[in-house]
Amino acid sequence: MSVVFASRRAALLVAAAGFFLLTHTHAQAQWWKRAPVDFEECADAAEKAATKAEKTSALADCNAKFAGRRKAGGGYTYYDFLQDRTFDIAGPNPTPEEQKKIDEAYTGYLANQRRSNEAAQATARQQREQQEKQAQQFQQVALRTDVERVPVPVERPKVQQSVGQRPKGAPCTKGSFSCEWPRLSESLNELKKLFNPTPSKPAAKKG
Repeated sequence: MSVVFASRRAALLVAAAGFFLLTHTHAQAQWWKRAPVDFEECADAAEKAATKAEKTSALADCNAKFAGRRKAGGGYTYYDFLQDRTFDIAGPNPTPEEQKKIDEAYTGYLANQRRSNEAAQATARQQREQQEKQAQQFQQVALRTDVERVPVPVERPKVQQSVGQRPKGAPCTKGSFSCEWPRLSESLNELKKLFNPTPSKPAAKKG
């Protein structure tokens, strides 16, 4: 019986020693596989993923954990896509104070954008009004030019009246020269016919 107990005791000691060695080795492995301190270390670890899907998933985790990126001269930089600009930060992620400054800068950015939009709208409105004014002036000039091209009716020249001729339709004043002249002219013509009779044509000879 003593031999059996001795053998079991030795086996337990060997098993305990093996468990201790395995636990110590696993702890050392965990120490060497510490969590990455920034995005760059995280991305390097993600590059060693077995499959492309695991690599993509690991890189997405890196982006979610770390907002900053290493700078060549030391420190980190944070890119705010809403403002399309970068900010210098001390660590791999902005501190609360740094985040506050980034938010304040974004508020100023929005105010500048609003002023720029209002100025652009005012300029566009002025240009539109100027174009409308020029169009109205052009229409007025075109209308005036068309009116000048229409010929103005010219009054017909009056026929010069001959001496002693009474205008047609004018009243005849008794005893006036213009009223008596037509009758005197007719009397003179009759006297001329009396003193200068028209010679009669010779009768045609009979064959």
